[in-house]
Amino acid sequence: MKIRVTNYGKLIILFILCLNAGIMNGQDIIQQIVYKPIGVFHSPYSPETGAPRQGILIPEGNGTIEIYPEYQRALKNMELFEYIIVIYHLDKVQKWNHTAKPPASNPDYKFGLFATRSPNRPNPIGLATVKLEKVENGMLYVSGVDAFEGTPVLDIKPYLPSVDGVKSIQNEMIEKELGLHD
Repeated sequence: MKIRVTNYGKLIILFILCLNAGIMNGQDIIQQIVYKPIGVFHSPYSPETGAPRQGILIPEGNGTIEIYPEYQRALKNMELFEYIIVIYHLDKVQKWNHTAKPPASNPDYKFGLFATRSPNRPNPIGLATVKLEKVENGMLYVSGVDAFEGTPVLDIKPYLPSVDGVKSIQNEMIEKELGLHD
């Protein structure tokens, strides 16, 4: 006896196989996201020495961002900007918790991780606004760095005050009340 499988039937079989693969591995089927670094941070910081908790608060913290050759053409006109936003992978993060205690925060408050700027996150992505000193031969010379030596850089964007510098009295008040403001 021959069984005839239609295209619709093939689709259902494929779906069941995928579903079973996810269940058999003991995990849900989740979309995987893969990024390729465009460069790497060079800085005086390491896990042993530590890094500033927010680099912008330590403007003398100098470093460079080496952009890999295949991405260097994308730096055209970058030197027009005084500040840039760097998105990077916190590759030294090993674990995360649902709660965190920011340094110097008010001990009367408990924080959920997403209400903090802790680097220990389920998706360890760093975000820093740094001062761009100069661009030369695929190297960005920056200050206000808070990344370890060798940290992979995922993306760079210009800092635009009209969209990145949101003024929020509520956020400023809670930042001071919680002891998060220097």
